[in-house]
Amino acid sequence: MRKPSPPIPRIALTGGIGSGKSTVAGLFAALGVPVIDTDVISRQVVQPGSPLLAQIRERFGSGVVSAGGQLDRRALRNLIFTDAAARADLDALMHPAIRAELARQSAAAGGRYQLLVIPLLVESGMTGLAQRVLVVDCAPEEQLRRVRVRDGVTLEQARAVLAAQASREARLSAADDIITNTGEIQDLRTQVEALHLRYRALSPNP
Repeated sequence: MRKPSPPIPRIALTGGIGSGKSTVAGLFAALGVPVIDTDVISRQVVQPGSPLLAQIRERFGSGVVSAGGQLDRRALRNLIFTDAAARADLDALMHPAIRAELARQSAAAGGRYQLLVIPLLVESGMTGLAQRVLVVDCAPEEQLRRVRVRDGVTLEQARAVLAAQASREARLSAADDIITNTGEIQDLRTQVEALHLRYRALSPNP
């Protein structure tokens, strides 16, 4: 009887908004690493006609679905932003669907190791899905600046977004590895390449 293949090491990539997660994920992808992004999955699981979208509409009302049948993310975000109970209800709907699709895509992706991009890793309690947690870190002041430039929001709005996420200290305490993002792409590339060698060495597969 053929022995099952050893499990593929999975690295969970997280970080606060504006920390540079997408840039880091792109650098790993350029090295041939399978990258599975839960932000992408969160859009896939609420496609028009999906059971999950119907559940969200039932809980939050028809105002969160556009005339074309798409989830209106801005409307939903406005509903849950200051309502902790509503946010918890949304998480209870979304997280199981995201976990199931993440597992499906991971099983199909292969690779020496995989990078799972999970922005809300600490908040969602998904740390157990990976062998190691990689945090992209930068100073909160830099996060605020990047969010304001990227999203065109006020300083107060940017601060509110950061306050709604896990604290910097909570993310760092969950980290096995840390990438410090100073804004220099070559510095990021050097850190990614060093970790890539380390993560490849974790793989039981040649």
